Amino acid sequence: MFKEFKEFIMRGNVLDMAIGVIIGGAFGKIVGSLVNDILMPLVGLALGGVNFSEQASTVNGVDIHWGLFIQTVIDFLIIAFVIFVIIKAANNMKKAPAPAPAAEPATKECPHCFSAISIKATRCPNCTSELK
Repeated sequence: MFKEFKEFIMRGNVLDMAIGVIIGGAFGKIVGSLVNDILMPLVGLALGGVNFSEQASTVNGVDIHWGLFIQTVIDFLIIAFVIFVIIKAANNMKKAPAPAPAAEPATKECPHCFSAISIKATRCPNCTSELK
């Protein structure tokens, strides 16, 4: 059972996914810092000094932190845009497959009756003319 588990873990797809999750987590922290520490203060400054992380409303004694929600939406939009740009760049780097070479014709035309016959034929099966 341990051997099967080791084979499962060592397959390329599992390792690739694990690396992607780790890099994605680190990337999420970078984007979160970009939004929380750089973008949102600038947006708040443009809107008259509003700090979105402190924005909340109270409804029947329950705090609703709508400012944090706005920050989270901006995080998502930035991450989605960056992933879109990365995937678009990766797709542009892929080479288009070379066109397949044109296949040689399998038939030719009889010069006497103009019917289609095999390229290997020495006599037309329709008019029985001998072909050169």
